[in-house]
Amino acid sequence: MSVFAKAAVPLLLLSSVLSGCATTSDGSAPLNQRTWPVCSLLGGLAGGGLGSIESSAWAAGGAAFGAIAGGLICYAQDGDEDGDGVYDRRDRCPDTPANTPVSHNGCPLPQYPVSEPAPAPVSDVITLNDEDNVSFAVNSDELTPSATRKLTALMDRLNNPGVTRIKVVGYTDSQGADAYNQRLSERRARSVADFLITQGISADKVTSEGLGESEPIADNATAEGRAQNRRVELHLN
Repeated sequence: MSVFAKAAVPLLLLSSVLSGCATTSDGSAPLNQRTWPVCSLLGGLAGGGLGSIESSAWAAGGAAFGAIAGGLICYAQDGDEDGDGVYDRRDRCPDTPANTPVSHNGCPLPQYPVSEPAPAPVSDVITLNDEDNVSFAVNSDELTPSATRKLTALMDRLNNPGVTRIKVVGYTDSQGADAYNQRLSERRARSVADFLITQGISADKVTSEGLGESEPIADNATAEGRAQNRRVELHLN
């Protein structure tokens, strides 16, 4: 056997042993870059043992050759010793605790406290309609005495410091033209808003709008339904 062939025997055997030990399907390895000194020791022992078959001189050379080869083989491995999904070659933070989210270089990602979503504002709606007493004169935005009494009775509630905004929304039934009903609902909502302001509600927190006949809450085919649809709503937040 030639000198080259004899030298190759320990290397080939050592490579098979270390490669089988150090390489797994998922990239993790008991022997890898970080454990190259162990690989060198194993390589030296294997090389020396195989070389001693030939002679003592071969044993010394095989041990040196095996130590170098073992270290190089292990250093070439790309394992994942801490199991964080980043190979050891790129892992800048080894020994990361299990189940810790890491960045591309293996270091833990910053963790921020989970913020609770702000609760949605609660809207309280007060409805005044024509079911019991008519709130406005026919085809007019003038408040009836019945409507002013209802609104006056609500003043303590509306003046509560917890009520920061009041939106007055006017509606009509479906009788008449759409455009006319839209304008009438706007005027009636404005009349209610103006009355609240005259009773001491700050003008800064009162707004008004009209939606005409667009959002009925009852059947416009009946007199009772139309009375419910002719309404003004106070939306308090």
